[in-house]
Amino acid sequence: MANKDSAFGLRAIGKVGQNSDNQGLSEYSIAASATAIYQGDPVKGINTGTVGVAAAGDVLLGSLNGIFYTDSSTDKPTWANHLAAANAAADIVGFVSDDPYERFEVQSNNAGASAQTDVFNDADIVYLAGASPNFLSKVELDDSSLSATDGQLKIIGVSKDPTNNEIGAANVNWVVTINEHLLKQVTGV
Repeated sequence: MANKDSAFGLRAIGKVGQNSDNQGLSEYSIAASATAIYQGDPVKGINTGTVGVAAAGDVLLGSLNGIFYTDSSTDKPTWANHLAAANAAADIVGFVSDDPYERFEVQSNNAGASAQTDVFNDADIVYLAGASPNFLSKVELDDSSLSATDGQLKIIGVSKDPTNNEIGAANVNWVVTINEHLLKQVTGV
């Protein structure tokens, strides 16, 4: 059976090891911008003291789970699973799965065959804008960037999802950790 092609970004699934995992989310400020951030999109720290959507090659902070802001047209507190590009609120807070030891599930963009030997290699992400109506990320693992020495994500296993765990078929879901994590880097932004 082939894996289904349905990207969803980085979905937090638990922590590495046997320590307590409360799936806590940290709050970070997000500046209003023309760039949307979808649920599951990887985010990065920006030198303005805020976070924004990450691209291939960026040092990652984690994965966006949702935002909270005061709607400028209704003055009501609002929660959403994504940041709309037209959101001009001045108090946007993003909830980010940012634990350096968090495990994530992500779909590979590989149209060919994946292999068990991909496990413990590194790879970058491929950023594609998310989709409505659910506003979920379309970010995938860039299978063509597999490397033993460099990459944003480290593959640590295969998903347990029976519809996307067939190694040797396209679009396998990998279990990864963030290899190039802002909280584990020596340098800042």
